[in-house]
Amino acid sequence: MNTTLIISLLLGMAAFVLFNAIFEVKFFQGSVRYVLDIMDTLAEYLGKYNTKRYVDRIKKERIVRQKENIYAKYNRMVEGLILDFNMPFTLESFTSMLCICFAIIALLVVLLMNSITLSLVITISIFVGLFTFFVMQSRAIQAERLENIMDAEDVICPLAREGVLVAIKKVMESDEYISPNLRPYFQQFIDNCDNNGYSFKQAITLLNRQLGPKFDNFTKKAVVFEYNERKGMADIFLDIVDENAVLREINSKKERIFRKMNRDFMFKTGIIVLFFLYALTVKDFREFMLVSNVGKLINTILISVICLSFARSQVLQGNVGMGGERK
Repeated sequence: MNTTLIISLLLGMAAFVLFNAIFEVKFFQGSVRYVLDIMDTLAEYLGKYNTKRYVDRIKKERIVRQKENIYAKYNRMVEGLILDFNMPFTLESFTSMLCICFAIIALLVVLLMNSITLSLVITISIFVGLFTFFVMQSRAIQAERLENIMDAEDVICPLAREGVLVAIKKVMESDEYISPNLRPYFQQFIDNCDNNGYSFKQAITLLNRQLGPKFDNFTKKAVVFEYNERKGMADIFLDIVDENAVLREINSKKERIFRKMNRDFMFKTGIIVLFFLYALTVKDFREFMLVSNVGKLINTILISVICLSFARSQVLQGNVGMGGERK
């Protein structure tokens, strides 16, 4: 398809749209409505199917302990992404949407590459790269949440000698000490203790579940302190402040190293992509890379190497992780 033909088609489409707008002609109104009805029916069927799968999975998980395999890792990763990005999906609906996006992108790549095998490899690589990017963003959200929890602990711990509940109430009186993302959990803890009939242990255990593993140590000490308080015992909370200071320093060093790794990777990848785009201005090179089978194979390998290298880099960073984060 040459440039003249593309411009002619675009001009024809623009003229057609203008004609419809001026004379209010609706050539495809019936067809569009038919397509929308079909999509609505399919979406409704898919929603019911996903709801049934979700209910079955929850029932099964209550009865049978899930084995640690690739499906369990995928489920855990997706549920973590849904939670971190606050997405309105279940695991099942997210997976369905992922499959639909995969099919659409694979179809587009097949049209461009004219090769099903190479297109599948490229599509898988692109999805690995996209998944890795979202996991990287998810890790940044978790690091911010971890920092917010440590800030809350640092403020609550020195006040805990008067009682953990009293300390949390005092801290909650001001908006500046606890992050807005965490305040609802602490407010729920106070309401559970004062109004909802929870024992202190039940309420703090629920709070621990909501805030994650970083709050484990505080919860254990809070329960011990609340039910076995003795003179001088409040100092046990100060260990948490010291621990947080060490953890912040370690995480800060890791963050600097990770940021440098990511910056170097993006810089080198950007140079390769820019050089490739510049080289495409040469006619013979462009025809070789975009038309010939060897060129398409090289493009596939390049895209795969970039995406998989990015994934590998993030896996290494994920294995090191941030202290106190969700596993």
